[in-house]
Parts: sequence; structure tokens; C-alpha cells
Amino acid sequence: MPASSARLGFGLAAVGRPAYITTGRDDDLGDPAARSVPALRARAHALLDEAWDLGIRYIDAARSYGLAEDFLGGWLAAHPERRSALVIGSKWGYAYVGEWKMDAAVHERKEHSAAMFDRQWPETVAALGSPPDFYLVHSVTPDSPALADRELLQRMRRLRTDGVRVGLSTSGPRQADVVRAAMRLDDCPFTVVQSTWNLRESSVGDALAEAHDAGWTVVVKEALANGELASAEPGGDFASATSGIASDLFALGAALSQPFADIVLSGATTAEHLRRGVEARAVEVDRAVLAGLAADPSDYWRRRSERPWR
Repeated sequence: MPASSARLGFGLAAVGRPAYITTGRDDDLGDPAARSVPALRARAHALLDEAWDLGIRYIDAARSYGLAEDFLGGWLAAHPERRSALVIGSKWGYAYVGEWKMDAAVHERKEHSAAMFDRQWPETVAALGSPPDFYLVHSVTPDSPALADRELLQRMRRLRTDGVRVGLSTSGPRQADVVRAAMRLDDCPFTVVQSTWNLRESSVGDALAEAHDAGWTVVVKEALANGELASAEPGGDFASATSGIASDLFALGAALSQPFADIVLSGATTAEHLRRGVEARAVEVDRAVLAGLAADPSDYWRRRSERPWR
């Protein structure tokens, strides 16, 4: 079994709901009209089986990923003997409001409040059938109240006392500021961080290294930039840097080579995506090349926010 499978995680963002922002999604999932709840449940379960067979042992979900927690919980109920070998992470702070519609005006609603936590924690436990190992505040940005809300932080500390690893995920051009602000908290409840790091948006790297050195578990998300790095256009800067390595393997390999990256998520929608991820090997990319490939963080996140839900 490839050693990389031990560091690869499987994220359910793309298969827990009918619409998402990943490039090539229509090719992978087919006719949007066929993305019924039973169809995506079957796909999620098949991919979870494939991930298990490949040696992947970290599974990532969230309250806002449609029915991802329910799909995962059903799979765990069918394979109870596997639970002790897995690390299950989920996230709270967003609600899925897309009503299983491809053309929904709004797909997610964000709220980082104690009331939202009180509502979503029992929902997560019920959906999964048991508490997750990691529970993260979803997509913390500098304007989020999560790091200053004493009542909420106390809830996080109680959850930590109950044996759940508490953390946060980050988004936006100031991810590094958020990670460092969380680390500075008195009696910080957090020991896990999930951040976007890829060859187009690597600005959080030094902050993640600091968190890793402090003993936090670091999960890298969006290593393929929501599919942008899955294939490289001939003659482009990214294609020129890959040295003949397939673009998806190069991008994943670059993430796997980062000393801070404990887990690198695959947002697979097909079994082939998962198998390709396990094939990836660490690829050293020096800082000069990394700087040349990176976009301005504000531009990167603006473009990401403009991606259509497919």
C-alpha cells in the first residue's frame, strides 16, 4: 500500500450535494438532473469503499456539505468495524440551504455563534452516529466573531475536555492572520487547522508551519485549487514547472512535500480521482518557483468566489 495513502484524506464536499464549484464536475457526475439523493448517496458510499481499500483513513465532512454527514454516517453504520481505524473530521458554522437545487440562489449560510454550535453539534453526532474525532469552526475569516466570543470559546473548551479535537478551517486572503490569531488565544481550545494551500495560493504556508511546530494537526484542503490545477494548459507557467509530471500529481505532490502538511485532502468525485491521489509522491518545489506560480491572494479568492456552482 503506498505510503502516501496514510497522509491522503477524502473530503465529501463535492459528493454530498448536487452543486459545487469544482471544475469538470459535470463531466464527472453527468446530467445534473440525475443527481438525486439516492444517486449521490450511492456514489459517496462507493467512494468511501474505494478510499478504505486504498488505505485512506481520514474522512472530512461538514454540516454545510448537503447530506455528506448523513451519507458518511450510513456508511459507518454498515461497516462498524472500520470506525476505530478512521479519523473523522467535520465542521460547523455553515448551514446547507440549497434545498438540493442546482440553481439555488444561495447554497450555504454562515453563522459562527454559540447558538449555531448548540444546534449543529447534536445534528453532527446524530448524522454520524457518534462524535467526530475533529470538529472545526468552518471557514473562519478575520471578520468572524468566533475567536472573540467567550461563550463560544468556552463551549469549544468543554468539547476538548470531552475528548474531541477542536479546530478551525480558514478561507480568504488573510488565512495566515486567522491561524496566528487562534494560536495566540489564552487557553486556546484549538489543536487542528484546515487551510487552503496550493500552488496558486500558498500564502498561509509559514503560519501553518508555526501551527505544526506547536503541535497542531494541519489539514491541507483544495490542493488542486478546486480542479484548476488538475490539468495544465500547454505553455502556461504551471505546465512549465511540472517537469513532465502530470499536473494533478505535481500539485498534490507539492502539497505532500510541505513539512507542515499532516493530511492532504482529495475532493474526489470518482474512484479514478482517489487512485490518482494515492499515486502522488512528494515533489519538492523551491520557494522561488512557488512564488512564481502563486497568484495574488486577493485575486485568487476573488476568482474563487466567482466560480459557478455546477
